[in-house]
Amino acid sequence: MSSSEPVGVVTAFKDGGGIQRFSSRVGRLSHVYLKDRLQGASEYLRVAGYFRSSIFELVNEEIETIGKVRIVCNADVDVADIKASQLARQAVLLDRWNATETDLDSLLHRPRYQRLYDLLKKGNVEIRVVARTEAPFLHGKAGVIRRADGSATAFMGSLNETREGWAGNYEMVWEDTSADGVAWVEAEFQHLWQRGVPLPDAIVEEIGRSARKSQVAVDDLPPEEVGPAALVEAPIYRQGEELKSWQRAFVGIFLAHRETYGKARLLLADEVGVGKTLSLAASALVACLLGDGPALTLCPATLCQQWQVELFDKLGIPSAVWLSSKKCWLDHTGHMIRTRGAEDVARCPYQVGIVSTGLIFQMTPERQALLGRKFGTLILDEAHRARTTRGMGANAGEPNNLLSFMQEAAQLARHVVLGTATPIQTEVDELWDLLEVLNKNADHVVGRPGSLWRVPKEAVPVLTGAKPLDDEEDAWNWLRNPLPPGAEDTVFDNIRSDLQVPPKEFFTSRPLTDLDVFTQDTLIDAVATTTRSLTFLQRHNPLVRHVVLRRRSTLEEAGLLPRIAVDIWPTAGHAPPMFDGLGLRTALEFDLAYQAAEKFTKALGQRKKSAGFMRTMLLQRICSSYASGLATAQRLLDKREQTDNDEEEQATLDLNTVDLDAVERGHLRELVHHLSTKPVDPKLEAVQHFLIEKRWIDHGCIVFSQYYDTASWIAKNLTALLPDLQIAVYAGADRSGIFFQGEWRTVERNQIKAAVREREVRLVVATDAACEGLNLQTLGTLINVDLPWNPSRLEQRIGRIRRFGQARDRVDMLNLVYKDTHDEKVYTVLSKRMENRYNLLGSLPDVIDDKWIDDIENLDEYLTQFTTRKDKANSFDLRYGGTVDADAPSWGLCEKVLARRDVLDRMSKGW
Repeated sequence: MSSSEPVGVVTAFKDGGGIQRFSSRVGRLSHVYLKDRLQGASEYLRVAGYFRSSIFELVNEEIETIGKVRIVCNADVDVADIKASQLARQAVLLDRWNATETDLDSLLHRPRYQRLYDLLKKGNVEIRVVARTEAPFLHGKAGVIRRADGSATAFMGSLNETREGWAGNYEMVWEDTSADGVAWVEAEFQHLWQRGVPLPDAIVEEIGRSARKSQVAVDDLPPEEVGPAALVEAPIYRQGEELKSWQRAFVGIFLAHRETYGKARLLLADEVGVGKTLSLAASALVACLLGDGPALTLCPATLCQQWQVELFDKLGIPSAVWLSSKKCWLDHTGHMIRTRGAEDVARCPYQVGIVSTGLIFQMTPERQALLGRKFGTLILDEAHRARTTRGMGANAGEPNNLLSFMQEAAQLARHVVLGTATPIQTEVDELWDLLEVLNKNADHVVGRPGSLWRVPKEAVPVLTGAKPLDDEEDAWNWLRNPLPPGAEDTVFDNIRSDLQVPPKEFFTSRPLTDLDVFTQDTLIDAVATTTRSLTFLQRHNPLVRHVVLRRRSTLEEAGLLPRIAVDIWPTAGHAPPMFDGLGLRTALEFDLAYQAAEKFTKALGQRKKSAGFMRTMLLQRICSSYASGLATAQRLLDKREQTDNDEEEQATLDLNTVDLDAVERGHLRELVHHLSTKPVDPKLEAVQHFLIEKRWIDHGCIVFSQYYDTASWIAKNLTALLPDLQIAVYAGADRSGIFFQGEWRTVERNQIKAAVREREVRLVVATDAACEGLNLQTLGTLINVDLPWNPSRLEQRIGRIRRFGQARDRVDMLNLVYKDTHDEKVYTVLSKRMENRYNLLGSLPDVIDDKWIDDIENLDEYLTQFTTRKDKANSFDLRYGGTVDADAPSWGLCEKVLARRDVLDRMSKGW
């Protein structure tokens, strides 16, 4: 044996075989021991610790020649992750892989990645991974090698196949050639193998992509490749998730409109829970990177922070939110950027600025400042709020303040994208309010003045097929204004060719008789023919061109979204003693306080016509919890600014400006008096009952409230009851943290998300800041401490746990409302529509109108009318209902990559 070979100490057994011991202290192990033993092997079984790209670094050639190779590896995941659905398991394992295999690794060791990829694709190597809780064997490595002649050897020790392990580490190996020794190691291998799951194909493909990827500049890419190149290494993909196929499809539609029309004008009407935010945000990102100009996102104040979190945590995009109360920008790190005043709302320090629609409704100086500049992309979320005033009042027929703003701002923006799950809230005409916004400075949408498409009562019968057009002259009047692009159908291409209409023009005043005879005949045939029971104009019209809608049920049927049932509590005959029907029995003190709140809102309403918002705020807050009602009333009396960053009133209501008279203040003092006696809140009793007695905590639970006052109160009481349990509070950027043994620690939201993902935290108390962008599929139950008068918010809440990766095929949801309150009345109506355990709320508006709440007895009828009206004008989903391609290539396979630094630099440029 040469000095470069490992020195083995041999102990022979009388029954055959023996043990040979090796140590790198007395000789080099590199390049000799394992490579030598694998020469000519027919089978190789290996317990290999963690899976790394360097796993076969020194024995790649030997592995290629072995007929059967099985490797079982450690995975830094919980056993519940291993038992989760295949997609969820893949996401978790890919997240772990990306956490250890860095971008620099793939650059410095590109040949290693390529060799490993080729080897894994060859077919003779099978790798499984086991959870850390099954086998935390970081150093307990072992293996069995069989030869063609039937002989075998086993080894174990700290042996590591990497080059660093062989050449640089101190290693000790025991080799056992006895039959008993081989059988013992193989039995241990088989035990782990049975508990393992296959290495996901996504990791194999990521290894190959890493070997082949190249870094490129934005200007070197065609527009359709910018999105994948920018996002393939964004957080959403690094964490093992991805933009879903329908979200990627929307970006493609956005870019197609940008190319065809020179500007994108789209209404995204995907149903609640489908993920509109990422579709809108990814489109804005691509437009900014292509140099189209900065992006302004308008949304309710309740969603501003959610937008910012989603942008950064998922897409890696920095942004700033305008804080009206402080007249400054708040960046994604929580840093406040000082300004000169309201006029600097038009000077965002990042490419994407987020502003509350409350500022637009209130006719603030910020509104005027924003109308003084141009935007590359203008996004309005919950766009149904922009509408014409209906009814018989003085303002009937006039656009509300948000709609009038959008009509002006759209003329200054290149791209306008509107998002709402309910473009028809109460009247079909509301959809046309939004189409007219899209049409500003872009008459290719619904046409120039005189277009029949701009008149709902004319257009709806055509769109629904109730009015078939058999006359070609009549059809021509519908088709020529706006004239569709030639690429949409050969008929339109022929029309444009005959009339010599340029590609970027979408109108003609020429008569039908100017068309070639062949084109006229083709048009007549097309108009007279139906496809899948749809007329030509049902398939080709401005709505299906500019309104995109994908239904959740369609995506579920295609296997793109999980179909998870929701069991709703309380149920008739199965309610704990604190319930009376669907409502909670309340203390006398609360009943008196609630009466005082109603007296206050009635008195205020008689004196101030604009008291509706104040009324809604106070009643919803006192219906949230005793603690929240008390805190709100005290703030009103003290004229202190509302401090709840998660609510819309923060941006629209300064309590210092609320002027109360003696009667109103008297009612508030009465409210404070009754609740200051600290009566026991039945909501806390109900939460405790379901968490502890019903054992919901075993499945993990998130407790939701609209208000931080309530969330904080719940968390503090639960940590006193369950001191050894980690209880996370997920709220505003500066209000998130963890209670443990009664002690509070401020914690970043990303840390909370990671702890929940790792199952280190099983109980989360959250405000609606967690409604978007937070995946909690490791939790199996949900408690709504209060009920928002916003059905879409309920869908968003349950969507935190009702998603792929959820280990349970049925999750539980508890809804808490006080007896004999507005909340109970609203919930009584909604509960009838929540009986379908899969499609939780069905066709409901995003927000229940205030006038419906005031007329609570007729709420069910209003909701029925809403559903009927929505169904009557459903033609706008015809084009997109079945066009989501489940097999479309994932952006996660993109090999042309934009440097994250370049993306951040571009998105960090101010307006």
